Amino acid sequence: MRRLLKSPLLWTLLSSVVVLVGVTAWLLTDRATSRGDALKTGALAGGAIAALYGLWLNDRRRRTEEDRHEIERSRISDERFAKSIELLGNEADQVRVGAMHSLAGLARTRPEYRQTVLDVLCAYLRRPFEHPKFDVAAGKKTDKWKPEDEAAAERERLVRRAAERLIRDILPHAGTTGPTLSLNLSDARLDKLGLLGRRVGWFGADRCEVLTYLDLTDARLSGKFLLENVTIHGQFELTRASFERKVSLDNTVVETPVDFSTATFAEPPSLEGAKFPAGSTLPARER
Repeated sequence: MRRLLKSPLLWTLLSSVVVLVGVTAWLLTDRATSRGDALKTGALAGGAIAALYGLWLNDRRRRTEEDRHEIERSRISDERFAKSIELLGNEADQVRVGAMHSLAGLARTRPEYRQTVLDVLCAYLRRPFEHPKFDVAAGKKTDKWKPEDEAAAERERLVRRAAERLIRDILPHAGTTGPTLSLNLSDARLDKLGLLGRRVGWFGADRCEVLTYLDLTDARLSGKFLLENVTIHGQFELTRASFERKVSLDNTVVETPVDFSTATFAEPPSLEGAKFPAGSTLPARER
């Protein structure tokens, strides 16, 4: 009985009857209105209450259906994410690249996954990685490399390049607004990381090694930028980059000239123990 009293349908029917009787009785007080007209008007008023209930019920069903679809989408996204993570450990390089693209696609369609996907791609780049070109850049001997090992290392290098490109693609453009995304590349071995025209929050890449380039052309770094104890064998490009928080390049070594004058810094960067070759243009306080 108590459950019946809480039923919206019951209260709608009672309200319709009350409105029908009330409007009809009120109209009958006017002698110019016939009983038929009064009853018809009362019925229309009562029917309007029922129609409003029907609209409310349809809207409730629609929202319930939307919630169900959203739950189903979330379930499918979670399964897709878990499967892609599993495939990142596959021995076939083409499977790992496919898994990365699947994760990137998920990040594009489900914004709540973007930071998580970036964290996964950064974690992949932090995996131990050996390649003869890194040895050459570091002045080490490469006679330990067998042809089959070198071929395997080159395939893995191409997989890692795909991860670097997808990181750039997932990051928002510098001229946009919205949530900021962070990158944690500490202890990673990077080949070609270009964040051209991208907006990044916190950026940490302490103790990493860069083979070919780290390109920040037109990038906007809104969080702290930490690049300490890093070796960059190739180019470190800062053209029109904007650093809005602390920048630390302590004990970083760059083997090609760097032009700091082309970048904008909210405060002078920390360059304690950093080494740059002849031809570099350092910030005014560090000259």
